[in-house]
Amino acid sequence: MPEDELTALLTLNRIEGLGCTGAKFLYEQLGSAQEIFRNRDHLTEIIPGVDPHLKDALEVSGYVSFVREELQFIEKHGIRCITPADVDYPARLRECNDAPLVLFAMGNADFNARHTVGVVGTRKATEYGRRMCRTFVSELHRLCPDVLVISGLAYGIDIESHRASVESDCTTVGVLAHGLDMIYPSVHRDVACQMLSNGGLVTEFMSRTIPLKENFVRRNRIIAGLSDAVVLIESAAKGGSLITAEIAGSYNRECFAFPGSVGDPYSVGCNELIRDNKAALICSAMDFVNAMNWSTCRSVTANEGIQTSLFDDLTADERRVLERIRQKAQGAHLNVLITDCNIPYARIMPILFELEMKGLVRMCPGSMYKPA
Repeated sequence: MPEDELTALLTLNRIEGLGCTGAKFLYEQLGSAQEIFRNRDHLTEIIPGVDPHLKDALEVSGYVSFVREELQFIEKHGIRCITPADVDYPARLRECNDAPLVLFAMGNADFNARHTVGVVGTRKATEYGRRMCRTFVSELHRLCPDVLVISGLAYGIDIESHRASVESDCTTVGVLAHGLDMIYPSVHRDVACQMLSNGGLVTEFMSRTIPLKENFVRRNRIIAGLSDAVVLIESAAKGGSLITAEIAGSYNRECFAFPGSVGDPYSVGCNELIRDNKAALICSAMDFVNAMNWSTCRSVTANEGIQTSLFDDLTADERRVLERIRQKAQGAHLNVLITDCNIPYARIMPILFELEMKGLVRMCPGSMYKPA
């Protein structure tokens, strides 16, 4: 039996065949990783339908040495281990069904920043793509100084977004497809080190995890899960950025794309996303800020004053629904509001309409509601 919760979580992280979704399900059912191991002999009784072979998979003896070495590595390098029990665990990521139970982070990033955006694209960026990326990030930071830019530290658009963030003094986080004992690609080490003073690096992978192909898809879901919206700047017909966009859609995140020339091989993906209404077309950071209704970040005090005065005029039900929406960093789905507020559909729709008319909430695609 692991001696503390972090040891239990690291051990659970090593269980083969369990996966993020399975681990998160067990964690939510029993309340902690330690409880999972404490009740390994009775899981089939506690959770009907659970695989009976899970008992054998949860045998911890084979992981003791590895986990002990990982804990030493974490302590030696000052790595933050962020778990769902921590207040600084990313609220946006928390509600994704495949969210990791442990994040390993270096730097000073606030993953619960008020505004977050994932910027992704092709590894073979053209001069047009690099220029659009630099301009977008610098203008976005000017319009919204508290924004957190998230990408994957890869070649092309990813590293360009990080470089532009560093140059603009914009907070930026690189999500890795491997452990924190290495930087891949190694030529980006200097940029990664610069990011530590205003942002940082984060991964779900323990040390000695190499950047296998499948790890990049897992990395992409973290980028999408941490973000309010994902912006694509150049993408071929196939590639990791399109996977990130697809995952973002499944998480009810907004998706935007910069258009490119017809026939340009590195704009095909963006153009098709726009054509198929899977991404909204933007041509500037201002377009993005307006579409996200982030214009309030330039005059927060004034807007908060307006909202406070309106809040006094709300009914009890309107107040309850608004408070629930504001608690959800990425917005609340209509069905969640009905359940959480215990207000039936016929009553909640007029309430939401009134809140929209008062400028307190806005309806987004997929029956999602966000604070205005």
